[in-house]
Amino acid sequence: MRVVVASAPGGPEVLTFEDRQDPVPGPDELLVEVWATAVNRADTLQRAGTYSLPPGSTDVLGLELAGRVVAVGAEVTDWTPGDRVCAVMPGGGHAELATVPARLAMRIPDAMSYAQAAAVPEVFLTAYDNVVRRGGCGEGDVLLVHGGASGVGTAAIQLARERGCIVFVTCGSPAKIDACRALGAAVGIDYHREDFVARVHEETGGRGVDVVLDHIGGPYLARDLDCLAMDGRLVFIGTMDGAKAQVDIQALMSKRAWVTGAKLRPRTIDEKADLVEALRRDVWPALASGTISPVVDRTLPWTRVAEAHRVMEAGEHVGKLVLSVRE
Repeated sequence: MRVVVASAPGGPEVLTFEDRQDPVPGPDELLVEVWATAVNRADTLQRAGTYSLPPGSTDVLGLELAGRVVAVGAEVTDWTPGDRVCAVMPGGGHAELATVPARLAMRIPDAMSYAQAAAVPEVFLTAYDNVVRRGGCGEGDVLLVHGGASGVGTAAIQLARERGCIVFVTCGSPAKIDACRALGAAVGIDYHREDFVARVHEETGGRGVDVVLDHIGGPYLARDLDCLAMDGRLVFIGTMDGAKAQVDIQALMSKRAWVTGAKLRPRTIDEKADLVEALRRDVWPALASGTISPVVDRTLPWTRVAEAHRVMEAGEHVGKLVLSVRE
């Protein structure tokens, strides 16, 4: 089979295809013929050599896939060859074939294409975990999503909307704000043109927001705390602009604020399986009915994976960048 790897740390030009031996499913795994996969920020960081891979991770890029089951392990009883499946991966999704633990697999809704399904696992699991579980967003809560037009951002807006939350977003252009409003965001803030802290206080009458979902990291910490209402929750899901920050503990204590964060990729299979089961229970019916849906900016042949990396790093997309492995 063919796979996508980085020949050396560097820019998109180091991405290359290699021939690898076809994988064999373990007793509790599925062998999947990959039809589509998606590019995530972690893929660009892995390619650049700035991402610490979890122990035992493959060098093959790709954290999610959608495809067709071609074989099942001896202990698998609820999947059969021919089933359509999407799944989150610790790596290895940019390949013609992949093995997936059956507990991490999700059935693709009938009306959903492989390209759409490939855009679901990573961002909806991340958004669900951090908006619903960690952030505790519920009816009437105000959520601020930084990078609302990102893959996780577009998922977070929809999940929060369905839970009765009021969603604020920060974006880098009016067009991205419009895209977020179309998904249900109530307030869009162009961070190039205005201070998001001042706008949050203006829109909330000085109260602040209940939850902040932040992928920027250290440089935003103090401003995020300033945005929080009493008993607010600040949830980090990335450190795109840096991991270090100084904290005004007095400010944190005075607001009784919670600061937390999470990564999906390094978690154990048991932890991921628990999250997958929750997503199937709480979100899959809405995905199947079309009430919420993955936002796909564009689908490219996987031979143009370098182009997808360039688009992501330039911030030119809204939602997900999908790679079609088979036509």
